[in-house]
Amino acid sequence: MKGNSIIKDKSFLFAISIVNIYKRLVSEKKEFVLSKQLVRSGTSIGANVSEAVNGQSDKDFIAKLCIARKEAQETLYWLNLLEATLYLTKIEAEQLKLDCEELLKILTAIIKTVQNKISN
Repeated sequence: MKGNSIIKDKSFLFAISIVNIYKRLVSEKKEFVLSKQLVRSGTSIGANVSEAVNGQSDKDFIAKLCIARKEAQETLYWLNLLEATLYLTKIEAEQLKLDCEELLKILTAIIKTVQNKISN
């Protein structure tokens, strides 16, 4: 993983999208509570991925990626809630949810691969 930056790049680009949605929700919709939760969890994914890349061991690496995966799950929750309460349109939420689900799949695959490497 050290040389692979796909998850790092994708999680960073996702964080940018989340920050941009957050800015719009705050300025146009005057929504401060749910959007703050979204920006915290949505940007935390990339922060934890970045920490994982510099992990001290494979176990530390996995632990950080598991946190990133939890944050991605939480982000999906906030996106669904913002869509259900009409702060986000279906179109706005759909792409963000697809991107977040892609991050979840990549994180899960990396975690499983490293766990298999450790157990063998």
